[in-house]
Amino acid sequence: MRLHPDALSASTPNAIPSPKDHANYRQAMASFGTGVTVVTTHWQDFDWGMTCNSFSSVSLEPRLVLWSIRREASSYEAFTRSGGFTVNVLSHPQQHLARQFATGSQEQRFSGVPQEHLSSQGICLQGAAAWFECELHQLVEAGDHTIILGRVVRYASQDAPALSFWRSRFGRFGSDA
Repeated sequence: MRLHPDALSASTPNAIPSPKDHANYRQAMASFGTGVTVVTTHWQDFDWGMTCNSFSSVSLEPRLVLWSIRREASSYEAFTRSGGFTVNVLSHPQQHLARQFATGSQEQRFSGVPQEHLSSQGICLQGAAAWFECELHQLVEAGDHTIILGRVVRYASQDAPALSFWRSRFGRFGSDA
């Protein structure tokens, strides 16, 4: 196990990590593998989308999910004011979409992407392992991000290996059996 001098450990319980050491903190956080999603919304007559790996289930009753967005993100207003969003869980063959929705203009992000608009104006990306159409439930300020909680109103899934992200690399979640 590698320990950074600023990291807390059992042998140095009073050590305080440097708040400026973002690179080592990110490296440590990369040890936790996540799924990869593209969150979409429609606001002020435009489609908005971004790659996100902070997605998580919160509750079964009511059905709630969460994800977080940096308050300085160009799409922050769209996601916090549109009233709803759709989380698309990317399948393994959609690695290119994870990259495409991470940078560039909104037009560039959606360019050439097979998609379907739901009656709510939610946007489903074709080929996703699953999607969750959500109504905005609550916003929670947390550090330099806002946690967005959504109430799931519709969802669908298919039997496809989901895209994973671990230690800055893409992989896949799937059955070994």
